[in-house]
Amino acid sequence: MEKHRGRLTSDGIRIHEAAEFEGMRRAGRLAAEILDRCIPLVAPGVTTGAIDAAIQAMVEEAGAISATIGYRGYQHASCISVNHVVCHGIPGAPIPARGKETVSRSLEKRRADDVLRDGDILNIDVTVVVDGWYGDSSRMYIAGTPLPAALNLIQVTHDALMIGIETARPGMTFGDIGAAIQTYVEKNGMSVVRDFCGHGLGRVFHAPPNVLHYGRPGTGATLEEGMFFTIEPMVNLGRAETVVLMDEWTAVTADRNLSAQFEHSVGITATGCEIFTQSPADRFHPTY
Repeated sequence: MEKHRGRLTSDGIRIHEAAEFEGMRRAGRLAAEILDRCIPLVAPGVTTGAIDAAIQAMVEEAGAISATIGYRGYQHASCISVNHVVCHGIPGAPIPARGKETVSRSLEKRRADDVLRDGDILNIDVTVVVDGWYGDSSRMYIAGTPLPAALNLIQVTHDALMIGIETARPGMTFGDIGAAIQTYVEKNGMSVVRDFCGHGLGRVFHAPPNVLHYGRPGTGATLEEGMFFTIEPMVNLGRAETVVLMDEWTAVTADRNLSAQFEHSVGITATGCEIFTQSPADRFHPTY
């Protein structure tokens, strides 16, 4: 594997050279293409296990590597997080039962399997390795007809990500990104998850910095051209608190209210921010 050619900042954040952007473009495009190909797979009656099997086949077909298979013992090519699962939902596992739910009593029924039901919303998160570079992205999908509150949650989460990306440019700080996202989400009466964050990446899966989706303007490291990282806000319809289940992966909302997430891998350029994981089909948002 080719060694990094860039330098490290005092905060341990790698600054990549211009030539290294191309590797991230290839990896990011494959992750985005796979997520595009998941669109017709999501429907009531489909299992999350079947979707994950299809994703693994797509990765292998492309001659790439799944970054998540074998990562800390994880054995799937994706994370699929349904309804009140915030992140790291395990494909093929029973969808956790919901508690008292203010959004839809019809969704309270205990799941005995991983079958999607009409009205479910879900996040699919995929990370691939292409020629040593990591492409990491996630987006929301809808099975059947969603509730208006779920659609609003999806819209606010999508827009919060794009506001964060618009803030990401040289001279700004990571605190500026988090504050912009938090302000927008809370203005819409929702909450930003604080237990999970974005991260640096490149020729490694996770690296500095931690990219918080809340914070104070002007705090944190200053953004410089050549930084690669993810922005991936998780937004809850209710409170921000989360609970990790006994499988030690699945994180759910503490109040069992709905959650949504969108994620892009980005690189800081001389004038702004390049998104490496743009949808080739322009279908990053599930209703656009």
